[in-house]
Amino acid sequence: MATIPHQRVRGRPAHPNGPTFLTYTPDGTKLITAGSNNVIRVYITGSDGEPTNIDDCQDNNTALAANNDLFIAGAEDGSVCVYSLETYLYERMLTRCTLPIRDVALSPDGKWAAVASDISTEEPMLTKKCDGLIRRLESDDERSSKAIWHPDGRAFAIPTVTRDVQVVSQDDGEKQRAFSGGHMGDITALAWSPNGAMLATSASDRKIVLWDSRTQKTIARYDYTGVINIAWHPHDNIFSFVTSEGELFIYPNFLSAENLRIFQQPPQPAPFIQDPLSDTPGNARKTLVNGIKPHSETRAERRGTPDSLDDILGPQSGGEEEDFVEDDDGAGYREGINGHGKRSNGHMDGLDRPDVKRRNPYQTWQPEIHPPFQPGSTPWRGNRRYLCLNLTGFVWTVDQDTHHTVTVEFYDREQHRDFHFTDPYLYDKACLSENPATIFYRPHETWTARADWRTQLPAGENVTSISLSDSYVVVTTSTNYVRVFTLFGTPFTIYRQKSSPTVTCASWRDYILTMGNGAVGGDGCTKLLYTIENVMRDEVCQSEDIVALTDNAQIKSVFFSDNGDPCIYDSSGTLLILQHWRTPGQARWVPLLDTKTLERLAGGRKEETYWPVAVAQDKFHCIILKGGDQYPYFPKPLLSEFDFKIPCTTAAVEDSSNASAGEGPRLEESFVRSSLMLSLLDDLISATHASHSQRTELSRREMEVDKMLLQLLNVECREGEERGMKALEIVGLMRDRSGKMLEAAGKVAGRYGRLVLQEKINELAERRLMGMDEEDT
Repeated sequence: MATIPHQRVRGRPAHPNGPTFLTYTPDGTKLITAGSNNVIRVYITGSDGEPTNIDDCQDNNTALAANNDLFIAGAEDGSVCVYSLETYLYERMLTRCTLPIRDVALSPDGKWAAVASDISTEEPMLTKKCDGLIRRLESDDERSSKAIWHPDGRAFAIPTVTRDVQVVSQDDGEKQRAFSGGHMGDITALAWSPNGAMLATSASDRKIVLWDSRTQKTIARYDYTGVINIAWHPHDNIFSFVTSEGELFIYPNFLSAENLRIFQQPPQPAPFIQDPLSDTPGNARKTLVNGIKPHSETRAERRGTPDSLDDILGPQSGGEEEDFVEDDDGAGYREGINGHGKRSNGHMDGLDRPDVKRRNPYQTWQPEIHPPFQPGSTPWRGNRRYLCLNLTGFVWTVDQDTHHTVTVEFYDREQHRDFHFTDPYLYDKACLSENPATIFYRPHETWTARADWRTQLPAGENVTSISLSDSYVVVTTSTNYVRVFTLFGTPFTIYRQKSSPTVTCASWRDYILTMGNGAVGGDGCTKLLYTIENVMRDEVCQSEDIVALTDNAQIKSVFFSDNGDPCIYDSSGTLLILQHWRTPGQARWVPLLDTKTLERLAGGRKEETYWPVAVAQDKFHCIILKGGDQYPYFPKPLLSEFDFKIPCTTAAVEDSSNASAGEGPRLEESFVRSSLMLSLLDDLISATHASHSQRTELSRREMEVDKMLLQLLNVECREGEERGMKALEIVGLMRDRSGKMLEAAGKVAGRYGRLVLQEKINELAERRLMGMDEEDT
């Protein structure tokens, strides 16, 4: 873009040659400058008069910050002083550092001040690290490496070594949009416009460049030499900057009419590659809405009753008495009439406090709902996000501005081959994010020339979640439809989900699980409901049952285990599995693991969370997230696995004098866990055509449960005779009907000399052998 002709304004000599700084007060009435001398100047906005000088200040000022009543100035000698904008006098020294001050800032309420120096008494906590963005500069260098926060507070901009401006996200420290190609020299200053819609930069190439934040393109370019600091007026079309020669330039009407419209826009968001405020892909959660929602419609003018006087007499247009009191001289004695034809209360004084009891009757209350999400996917972080994370492999996409690129990697590369393709449709959860929704399917292996397919949904219907099993593709949509397709694109069934809005779905073989919002509870939040059905047999296993979540907990992921049992992982870090779900009305959520109780977190040595991936081979497979991360990112993370540990009781604290103190609770947890896994396998065998290996595994697990009980019996017998009642109860829990385990239990009791217990165990064995025990139950 060519340099725009601009009427130059005479520079004002403010300070001697050297570093010069400026700042506006929040109300924009005053502009303050400081430089290498011991004078600070205060200019009145809109006045061409001489500024007010504050003499006898510190020499070589290095930073300024102001509110409407005072300002603070940092100096090279390490002092930070407070000055009054009412009296224009020095008030006090705020603090003093041993090395020069580099920057200062005031909180919006003016009660707190942040000071940056070359030395700090306390080491700050490192949260994120962005390498390779800025260059190392000397303190007297005119080039800038200063980070400036966008007005919305979600990102900051920083000059780079390539003479560009890079936007960095505050949440994850990832690079976002960049302002490139505007300067031929190193950047010396930059500042966002008050609404965040424009960015102004200056550089050693003698240019001031204005950028459009939304498009990152230059919209104006001006010729000025030696600019080292710039400032926007808080709300007027005034732009000011200072030079290395100590001159101040104040330009009223700086922006053209076209650019002024950008300046006058409402606050604009920071330039993200994928703005989390404008879209919520993957597991990024929208802010839940609860309470009063303003209504956009205005109430119609109130009408009278059918027999009212106005209806009987008709309109009195043109009558002498109409508006017989006229405010023709503007004295204000005529009472105003509002839009409903009623007298307003404009003549009344305002209330000292808001009336919290009365609410606008034309506002509607909104319940707090569970937003939809796609299991296994992550929100955008920079220009990348994962579309899928499971034990099969990884699928991620990269935003290339004009298109996306999708990469699919498998763990087992001998069975499946990785592939990569260009995505002009901008797939999101295997659907389009902005255009009419499309479902895309591609098999890993095929014996035909072309096996992938696309299906476009009706206009206005968007995909909220999608799942894939060995038999079907299941899709939930924004219209609360559940659409089921065969693997090669034939529509199998479609129905509207009763619990709505829909939240997510999962599938395994012929079974599909859907979740949605149910009735509103007493806390104003909807209950999360789930339904499980067999679409092949058209049978409903569980209908609109409640998902067991604790207060204020949200579901993070839902999936089927390798044996086909539904699992959920919630925000409290608990993994639960659904037991007896094939029998209607008998399902219950059982905790498999509470990650907060892992031994690796004991003592507060580590602070980490876990991203669920799968439940397979009796283990919880996940990705460990550290440093406060909520989602996995690149490079591709490694999978970790943890054994199940049902939260039964708190294990006894081990000590050197009694090493077996925690053996009892450990064995009790093993018994409960083994019984649960046995029950899940028994349900699977009963509902399917079980193989010989599965039945063998069932027998092995039954034997394992009895062995756990036998070990518990050994602990109880060792503790003493007073544990006899519990010991006999443990023997009664054994499942073995052959008598071998009961015979072994009797030997354990005899070894410890528990003769009475041994006799009762023998009696129990005889009753079972005769079948009398089953008749009692």
